[in-house]
Amino acid sequence: MDVIRTAIGLMSGTSMDGIDVALIRTDGRGFIERGPFMGAPYDVGFRGQLKRALELARPLSDRTERPSELRQIELELTLRHATAVTAFLERFELSPDAVDVLGFHGQTVLHRPDEGLTIQIGDGGELARRTGISVVYDMRANDMAHGGQGAPLVPAYHAALAGKFQQAGQAVCFVNIGGISNLTYIGADGRISAFDSGPGNTLIDQWVEMQTGKTYDPGGEIGGRGTVVADLAERYLASPFFRGNVRRSLDRGDFAPLQQGEASLEDGARTLAHVAAASIIKSAGFLPETPSIYIICGGGRLNRTLMAEFSIMAERLGSDVLTAEEAGFDGDAMEAEAWAYLAVRSLDGLPLTFPGTTGVSAPVSGGVIAAA
Repeated sequence: MDVIRTAIGLMSGTSMDGIDVALIRTDGRGFIERGPFMGAPYDVGFRGQLKRALELARPLSDRTERPSELRQIELELTLRHATAVTAFLERFELSPDAVDVLGFHGQTVLHRPDEGLTIQIGDGGELARRTGISVVYDMRANDMAHGGQGAPLVPAYHAALAGKFQQAGQAVCFVNIGGISNLTYIGADGRISAFDSGPGNTLIDQWVEMQTGKTYDPGGEIGGRGTVVADLAERYLASPFFRGNVRRSLDRGDFAPLQQGEASLEDGARTLAHVAAASIIKSAGFLPETPSIYIICGGGRLNRTLMAEFSIMAERLGSDVLTAEEAGFDGDAMEAEAWAYLAVRSLDGLPLTFPGTTGVSAPVSGGVIAAA
């Protein structure tokens, strides 16, 4: 009989805006019982430290290398995760003993799949000591050691959620619009295909922060007042990333931000929302078939301008578009839930990635276990 475990997932994504904390009960297979969710935002000062970590990681060639300043930022990141776990347990009146494992993503500071290199900072051993709960971390590296891209990892969880759509004979595509967007296609026959689809919120966030000091475009309001600058949009959409049959995972720095003076605030935000939407459609052209339904997860689903652009494009091709909530899920919690699910799979030695998701040579498990 499969063991059902209680797991907490901890996700700090490419948007670098905070920690998502979610609890699920699962056997790491088909049984999933979703629990509470909490967000723990980063302050401006720490977001600056994470941006500094990106610079410090750029010259590294060994994923275990930690120059002293990067090591200090890693420790601070780990302590903030420990604080978030403690706050979550207190808020929902849970004991650490009630939780079997933490799935700890850490913060990706470098991802170069063509070189087989990925670096996520975050000390799993220290997090286990601080919380008294065993931790599974560093879940991407084993995939890359076996020829995979190291991303995306969430598809295993999406596949577990897709059952009701498969039963209805529908091909469903989960779209996670985070800093980078990624797709997970699950056919009615159970076939899985997944890959990064292009820039999501990162370019919009960088542009708005450069112009206003705000860290994002709330609700897509700024972009909603602008118009698409066609030549700027085409510059992004003409990227070699969207050509050829080999899908690759993306790093935050793969698409250069707009520069000062290239557009007005509003037109820049609108153009980049258009690029985020069009990137999904262009990349979806590499899927086995046009999805019946797109389910939109991640922070980008809250950008109404981006969602309006995407819905028009998708519906033109005959696909329905639902937010995660409309499909019965929690779009804020899904990535953190996925990391909890993957941690349980890791404990059982089950595959985290597959040839159709990361290009790995064969299904492989992964993750490093730090016992409490």
